[in-house]
Amino acid sequence: MGSMGRVVPVVVLSCMVLAGCSSSGSGSDSVGGAPGKNGGSAGGPSGTGVVPSGSVGEIPVGVGPQSAYTVQQQPPAGSCHYRFEKGEPLEDPKCTPGALSPAVTQANLGSTICRKGGYTKNIRPPESVTRKEKAANAASYGYKGSFGDAEYDHLISLQLGGDPNDYRNLWVEPADPGHKPGSGVNNLKDPVETKLHTAVCSGKVTLKAAQQAIVSDWTTALSRLGLS
Repeated sequence: MGSMGRVVPVVVLSCMVLAGCSSSGSGSDSVGGAPGKNGGSAGGPSGTGVVPSGSVGEIPVGVGPQSAYTVQQQPPAGSCHYRFEKGEPLEDPKCTPGALSPAVTQANLGSTICRKGGYTKNIRPPESVTRKEKAANAASYGYKGSFGDAEYDHLISLQLGGDPNDYRNLWVEPADPGHKPGSGVNNLKDPVETKLHTAVCSGKVTLKAAQQAIVSDWTTALSRLGLS
């Protein structure tokens, strides 16, 4: 839009060495130029803390939807590395471990991600913010392709309670294998996110289980939960 049990430490980032940072620092669910959120919890996107160590169950928690968004600093250029599963691109769990929105819980699904009329539309930051973040994150991952074919993707999608603009939950996702250059964004991760959302809202799986599955490996998330 890591593998289970993997520790995902993240070094404290310095805005002075990162492209695309604002002077103030601190999806589908992509934000090809527009996700949203201001920071994280104690180890937030402002680069003032580290991701808690431990299993995938300890996914970092961000600040959540904000009334105003600022450009989030990104990992240093060249510090992140794509992984591939049968040709499909996966994020670097050190740089992009995922981050949760505290506004979405199992108890309030009906009034958040599962409510009629939708939830994600009004919590995304403007393109003026995400355009700069996307360019900086592309440098983090060493992405050299067309920005028009790459998705600035929420690892944990907004419709699964992912944090809108925490740098730990966003990455420049390259196009799928066989993608025709210049044809725009069309990633196989997006329908996986939608199926997980449907399963959560219908009570087939818990919110936490869906979040853990997408963070572990989006290509196996559905089979892991018996949904494929």
